[in-house]
Amino acid sequence: MAKGKFQNWITEDGLTVIEGWARDGLSDKQIAHNIGISEQTLNNWKNRFPEFFESLKKGKEVVDYEVENALLKRAKGFEYQEVTIEIKTDSNGKEEKHKKIVTKFVPPDTGAICFWLKNRRPDKWRDIVKELKQEDSTTAEAWMEAVIGADDE
Repeated sequence: MAKGKFQNWITEDGLTVIEGWARDGLSDKQIAHNIGISEQTLNNWKNRFPEFFESLKKGKEVVDYEVENALLKRAKGFEYQEVTIEIKTDSNGKEEKHKKIVTKFVPPDTGAICFWLKNRRPDKWRDIVKELKQEDSTTAEAWMEAVIGADDE
């Protein structure tokens, strides 16, 4: 009986490679390409071999948390230290190295803030346009009313 291609990938080494590709941010389609199979076959393997599915899941979780943390950091703004080495020549012609540390601030990013709030708190931060009824969404008056409120007249 012929050895199936999957047998190479459900070994400890194969699963480690799969997990690494997932951690590197490769999509299922890219991982399937690297293995030399179709995306449908990859999906079949995920259903057939729990250890294969777990390797993909474990690898993707790491990257998802890293990106989530980076988004939060960018939404809040952050400080970092920039280190530079300056070379100065003294009066005798001798070069001296001076380490310079400057604290810099990256301000919060409004795009990251909006993305975070709309996804984490949609009850409070959804787009107002989503509240319009389909039949009202085509009229400028309905849109203006939704944005600035009803007239006080």
